[in-house]
Amino acid sequence: MGLLIYSIVFGLGGWVFWRYMSKEPILPWSNKKSQSKKDVSKSGAPPSKNHKRSKKKNSPDDYEEVEPNLFQHFLEDMEGITDHMIRLVNNEFVLIAEAIPVNYHLLSQHEQESIDNEVERWLSKLDYPTKPYFQNRYIDLTEPIEEIKNNLNSQDDIPEAAYRYGISMMEDLAEFQARTPRYETKRYIIFNYQVPVSEIEADSDEELEERILDKAFQELYRRYNTAKSSLGKGKIGLELLTSDGIVGLLYYTFNRKKAVKHRFKDIVEREKLALYPTAVQEQRKIELVKEMIENGSHEEDEETAS
Repeated sequence: MGLLIYSIVFGLGGWVFWRYMSKEPILPWSNKKSQSKKDVSKSGAPPSKNHKRSKKKNSPDDYEEVEPNLFQHFLEDMEGITDHMIRLVNNEFVLIAEAIPVNYHLLSQHEQESIDNEVERWLSKLDYPTKPYFQNRYIDLTEPIEEIKNNLNSQDDIPEAAYRYGISMMEDLAEFQARTPRYETKRYIIFNYQVPVSEIEADSDEELEERILDKAFQELYRRYNTAKSSLGKGKIGLELLTSDGIVGLLYYTFNRKKAVKHRFKDIVEREKLALYPTAVQEQRKIELVKEMIENGSHEEDEETAS
């Protein structure tokens, strides 16, 4: 009997020692969280927040999308935008055109083969640097919402049921855009050309600069027209990006999430890119500003005279 009691006591002591060394609760059915709180209270150290932060970081609800670093290496050599071209160092210029895609999978096999042949024929003629660029943007439903709103406000004979349906549709579209963002893909073709300055003759620096710009635009525009003609036979449209279009492309590149709320089109229409404010103002406001300027000038004259 004594040997049995001794064996039980020895086994319990070994169990307690093993659970303690493995940092596990002595009783299997006890809560690990309460045990860890006891260990913290004994040590006097504050609870760590790294574990909680890691859980929040991994949760899909708290995921924060990081803006892409596209064009970062490209902009390091950028000097500016002029004549619908991006100018880089060493007199290298870039022209960008947007490709209007065709719904390839809805066409017949004969039409698909025709498109493939035209694209292959254009690619076989390329003997200069040409790059494709794909940009994913959030779908902006602002214009459809504004169109529905204008239609509801411009028609006086619209039925009450149709008016309520239009209002509910605008609310659903706005909620859908905020809750479930979706993407659309923009496709671009980039043409590069470096002007051989040594082959250009000019009497002054101004004339040389003008001839460099003319030479770059003529060569890049020729390449653009060649691509437009070849791809047009395959029902693929190609539109040249102007200087504003290039700025808009860069704006969407670096502000993909902000561009939905702060649209580039609104920035241009509200003249936020203008060097001076030229928005239409009321005549009364103009007179008040002139009066404030005159009063300020009179006060400065009086202080100078005194």
